Amino acid sequence: QVHLVESGGGSVQSGGSLRLSCAASGYICMRCCMGWFRQAPGKEREGVAAIDSDGRTTYADGVKGRFAIARDDVNNTLALQMNSLKPEDTAMYYCAAVLVCSMVTRNPSLYNYWGQGAPVTVSS
Repeated sequence: QVHLVESGGGSVQSGGSLRLSCAASGYICMRCCMGWFRQAPGKEREGVAAIDSDGRTTYADGVKGRFAIARDDVNNTLALQMNSLKPEDTAMYYCAAVLVCSMVTRNPSLYNYWGQGAPVTVSS
């Protein structure tokens, strides 16, 4: 059974940094995609960053140059380094995986395994 557990959320002032981690278990990634998504109160879930099994990445326009996604297939972990955080980055952040993907994507409807979420709060 696929299991994803996020850690590293918290509160930070504007301009600060946080690093999210996701521990994955229960599957072997041959052609999987993994991603970070976020959902703020009253808003739809959006794809922040994603990475495929070949290391190709995609980022939402609003986080390019500030966030970096990385995966460690040896330890089965996914990370999101978030720098220069802004109040609009405040949201619940989710790690997600899809076991077979033909192209790296941030479309949440294509992901079928989700973690429980980690809160990120950025104050001005």
